[in-house]
Amino acid sequence: MEHYKFDCYKIKLGVENDLEIMEALRQHTNARFRIDANCAWTADETIRKSKEFKKLGVELIEQPLQAHQYEEMEEVMAKSTLPLIADESCHNLKDIKKCVGRFHGINIKLMKCGGISPAYQMVQAAQKANLQIMIGCMTEGSIGISAMAHLAPFANYIDADAALLLANNHSKGVEVGEDGALIFPENMNGLGAKLIQSIA
Repeated sequence: MEHYKFDCYKIKLGVENDLEIMEALRQHTNARFRIDANCAWTADETIRKSKEFKKLGVELIEQPLQAHQYEEMEEVMAKSTLPLIADESCHNLKDIKKCVGRFHGINIKLMKCGGISPAYQMVQAAQKANLQIMIGCMTEGSIGISAMAHLAPFANYIDADAALLLANNHSKGVEVGEDGALIFPENMNGLGAKLIQSIA
């Protein structure tokens, strides 16, 4: 597997020793951190940890509470020292209104909302609501990454690493460079992606 030296990493947390994990990681890199709590924290825990994580160079917290806990997020947003991004709390266009005043931004994923057209509708709605936009991904190959990459100009944050994590990526298209930048292939129509047999 190739080794990359990115200047930003998303860290999945939601265990008892979250703070110890982040302190250990900070000893090995000066990169910015983005945290995904995966619905694992309480409101009080999120507020408290936001203060500690800000000291460690964390840039934002994604989905700290359970998806349905919109009311609790109002207090968290009022007291958090870090921006809060909705993921599981924002699947599609109708969920955006629920996130206003409760999150600073939303994570739009094509596999979550249904494709490029509904994702673009979400982009427009988020912009009108003054919400920050993260363009994210699920566990998908380069075809999915290539599709979402076309929305990158609208994003404040981009999470496009899924294809890098696959042992066998059966497609080729938009890639993530060693500096974290998206690289669009030349002379490829449509999404800029194609199926291939396999990658060892």
